Amino acid sequence: MVHGILRSPVRLTLALLAPLLLSACLVTPGRFTSTLDIRADRSFTFTYQGEILASDPGGSPFGKSGFDSDENLSPDAQDGETTSPTLLKIAAQAEERFDAGADDTAEMQAIATALTKEKGFRSVRYMGDHKFEIDYAISGRLTHAFLFPFNMDAQIVLPFVAVELRGDDRVRVKAPGFANDYDKSQGPMGGDDKATKALNGSFTLTTDAEIVSQNQEEGAETVPQGKRIRWTITPLTSEAPAATLRVKP
Repeated sequence: MVHGILRSPVRLTLALLAPLLLSACLVTPGRFTSTLDIRADRSFTFTYQGEILASDPGGSPFGKSGFDSDENLSPDAQDGETTSPTLLKIAAQAEERFDAGADDTAEMQAIATALTKEKGFRSVRYMGDHKFEIDYAISGRLTHAFLFPFNMDAQIVLPFVAVELRGDDRVRVKAPGFANDYDKSQGPMGGDDKATKALNGSFTLTTDAEIVSQNQEEGAETVPQGKRIRWTITPLTSEAPAATLRVKP
């Protein structure tokens, strides 16, 4: 469980998922390039460039609104901001169009427009067929867990990347969304073959912290930034990229 009220990265990914969940959608990776840089002093930068696919898992478990209550829209711990009211208004309007049986192209375009207004999303384009092309980048400090995308109550959502604090001096990185080992019979995709076949990209972790463990069999290579581990992701990838680092307390 993620403890406490989280800072902007989680608020931003709530913004990503809010309109999609309002339409009972699930987001999964398509073709992409993603990087995560973690320094020993806990500073980090995460990027994701490429496709995000939206699919309908057959209805939201949270009722028509997609959320149980307003508490899901947690305020930012530093500045007290909440998920953009404009974003939620656009999402609600999109839901109304969806309920009315309208073509969901307008809904998808509304989502893309809303996301362009959020920090971290440098560009968002709706490409048709429930596919978005995004350029996302954000930096911060690992004083809290970081998930992308994230919604605490969205049990139907599988995070692409998770960074978890472990004790006083370790962080664990895992990217469950970048593998097809997830038990889809128990999860939201319901064996979505299209989403499975669309998975194609790379995930690169760079760090100057001590690498305690990692699951890339070729290991880490030395680069000017410290050490680099690169995972190539395909539809046949069955083990999620994972690593544990030792950072400063």
